[in-house]
Amino acid sequence: MKVLVTGVNGQLGYDVVKELNKRNIECVGADLNDFDITDREQTLSFICECRPDAVVHCAAYTAVDRAEDDEETCRKVNVLGTENIALACKEIDAKMLYVSTDYVYGGKGSEPFLPTDKTNPKSVYGLTKLDGENAVRELLTRYYVVRTSWVFGINGNNFVKTMLRLSETHDELRVVDDQIGSPTYTPDLARLICDLIVTESYGTYHGTNENYCSWAEFAQEIMKKWERSCKITPIPSSEYPARAERPLNSRLSKTCLDEIGIERLPTWQDALDRYYKELNNI
Repeated sequence: MKVLVTGVNGQLGYDVVKELNKRNIECVGADLNDFDITDREQTLSFICECRPDAVVHCAAYTAVDRAEDDEETCRKVNVLGTENIALACKEIDAKMLYVSTDYVYGGKGSEPFLPTDKTNPKSVYGLTKLDGENAVRELLTRYYVVRTSWVFGINGNNFVKTMLRLSETHDELRVVDDQIGSPTYTPDLARLICDLIVTESYGTYHGTNENYCSWAEFAQEIMKKWERSCKITPIPSSEYPARAERPLNSRLSKTCLDEIGIERLPTWQDALDRYYKELNNI
């Protein structure tokens, strides 16, 4: 099996390639310097020449707030780019795995969302990721959509690194406590993706670490783990205005994994322990 991974320079793409290499699965990692996913001709040319059996599409526009003022670019990457990848997969009869987001649901209620629940994105980012999902569904029959949330990993920026950086110059940080979800460690998500792409269990899934918390609780655990004295003060989202509306409920049900015999990810607390060791080379 040969797998092409887009967005290899990002957090998730980096770890998907690492996991594929660990399993001795032939893979090609690609990013913007290899081909521009928004250019149909470039995309078709690269993928048709590479001829992978599966494409894991991690590349995306993820600047959630900036997207509100730059919908054109966000849509170009997340929708047109995804459509171009899907067209190339159709051309060579390759499977495609598309990484999506909790933002497609809109975040109402307190129950974990099922993959079959109604979507209702409240931001440009969420809307374009959903449109990307639908482009894949319309063009392909052999596809997987994996919705995830709150990712953190060794490669690139994330909430953990931001909290650690700010704790060096602040005695106190105000962090929202009414947005609930699951922090997701990219090596764990990469393992799930690699488990999935070797199956014929096509469809829509959720991939996050187990257990839920608020951003404030996550921040408190980070300070505790790294033994930082910075105080975390919980605040409501209304006191932390952002350009894009964030989901209050990002809980995602993983019963869909149980149904096909895919192992769930460990708890986010366990993942944070391993991330601590990874960042500190322990």
